[in-house]
Amino acid sequence: MNDYIRNIKNKDPSLKSTAEIVLYPTFWATGFYKIAHWLYCRNLFFFARFLSQTARLLTGIEIHPGAQIGKCLFIDHGMGVVIGETSVIGDYVTIYHGVTLGGTTTSKVKRHPTIGNHVIIGAGAKILGSFFVGDYSRIGAGSVVVKTVPYGSTVVGNPATIVKTKEVNFFENNKYR
Repeated sequence: MNDYIRNIKNKDPSLKSTAEIVLYPTFWATGFYKIAHWLYCRNLFFFARFLSQTARLLTGIEIHPGAQIGKCLFIDHGMGVVIGETSVIGDYVTIYHGVTLGGTTTSKVKRHPTIGNHVIIGAGAKILGSFFVGDYSRIGAGSVVVKTVPYGSTVVGNPATIVKTKEVNFFENNKYR
């Protein structure tokens, strides 16, 4: 919990005190999600959905209880955020308002994106389909992403195109050692 609070404080310079964090929609939405996800994993689907829809009503953030979310997700000004059932979100991801992690099929398959670690998704971005957004990538505000985004890339536009790519250092984190 301390890591989560520290992450919020680091990402929002407008906070004047730690106590203000309990006023954040992301605090409540992710808290409700954790309980709903727990219920979902135990096949208590109705109760999981009821809780997630209650959280949506209270916060404006819709997180399907089947989504998989890593540690320290930060949703800033979260109104209108939608995270679909088969979405997978890595650690330390930042999502701004109006973002959709959506599907493009009604088939019972993985139909939502997988978001890597330390990704920033700008306001109003739509990430649609089952593909991977690489670690340390940035999605520009209002972008529509429909294909894989490589590690460390910045994408903008509709459809999103790569405007910048970070040079890959395979020893940057421990998973390549």
